[in-house]
Amino acid sequence: MKIQILQEKLKEGLGIVEKVSLKSVTLPILNNVLLEIKKNFLKLSATDLEIGIRWWALAKTDKEGSLAVPSKLLSSFITLLPNKKIELSSKEDVLDVECEDCQTKIKGFSAEEFPLIPEVRKEEFVSVKASFFCRGLAQIADIPVLSSARPEISGVFFSFQKDSLSTAATDSFRLGEKKIPLSEKNNLAKPVSFILPQKTAKELINIFSDKEENLKIYFAPNQVMFELTMPETDHPQIQIVSRLIEGSYPNYKGIIPQKFSTRLTLNKDEFLNKIKAAALFSGKSNEIKISADPAQKQAEVLSQAADLGDHKSALACGAEGEKLEVTFNYRFLQDGISKIRGDEAILELNGDSGPGVLKDTKDSTYTYVVMPIKSS
Repeated sequence: MKIQILQEKLKEGLGIVEKVSLKSVTLPILNNVLLEIKKNFLKLSATDLEIGIRWWALAKTDKEGSLAVPSKLLSSFITLLPNKKIELSSKEDVLDVECEDCQTKIKGFSAEEFPLIPEVRKEEFVSVKASFFCRGLAQIADIPVLSSARPEISGVFFSFQKDSLSTAATDSFRLGEKKIPLSEKNNLAKPVSFILPQKTAKELINIFSDKEENLKIYFAPNQVMFELTMPETDHPQIQIVSRLIEGSYPNYKGIIPQKFSTRLTLNKDEFLNKIKAAALFSGKSNEIKISADPAQKQAEVLSQAADLGDHKSALACGAEGEKLEVTFNYRFLQDGISKIRGDEAILELNGDSGPGVLKDTKDSTYTYVVMPIKSS
């Protein structure tokens, strides 16, 4: 194979695909990136057998071919080269890299040893602006936890309707839901739902957050593919193919309270700072108390630990309902507040036995449910 490409472009592609390359002892081939040259395109591929990433770039092609090369070594080396034209060629499983006065040989492996990344048929799909999709997904992607007993909560739940997408995530102690409008240019015959591994969700955010183009999502029985095409063409630029988590997702909508005992409207930044201050005195239990007095239009945040001391701070708020006091794990409360993008947060409380609900006053598409810690 033989091709010419700018260092900056090759660096960009390697930075995207190497994210899923593994330091694998049992399958060393997974430590590699597959380079394929065909019809004026350079294609890079990497996989960890759960996620596969493909990336394409236009380049001057002299000879078609393919070779697998250690991804970390290649990426680190290309980063050190000047932003000039690079010539890549191969002979007998060795990659030759030439850039100005630099000539380097990197030992590779036959492309036949590289595992196949599944192909997803391009039939049913939905389309959504990539950056908009990633901003929404980022509000809940940190919630899931790996669970061998309940693998379904290890991922993010996606439920597609014709013009909208509902995403949800839980770790059994809290729940986040984000609704995302979809583009009108969709080809969805019926509702589709699946559970996406958390790792894939985070890779989507890392790779597509700064992309303003539309992201197409294609469906298959056990796989899903996310594709970004090159500007003004239908040729793929980036594809992420991921396996799905088997199982049925919990009926999370039944967990979201439809009423409340007390409702507080608070300045988000002030509330978050009060939580952080109280957290310093929460000790190993991570417990803080929210005391609400609607009659006084005031809330207090309290915490104490025998070996640290105690803390209390008050903040003015809009309030309605009953006077009450509820204990939460500050980490869960803090995470939910920090994902609110508006200036004000709504906190709906249902005593020490019912879930608390966080909402954004200006964004009804985000809901965060957190379980209180019952008083002993």
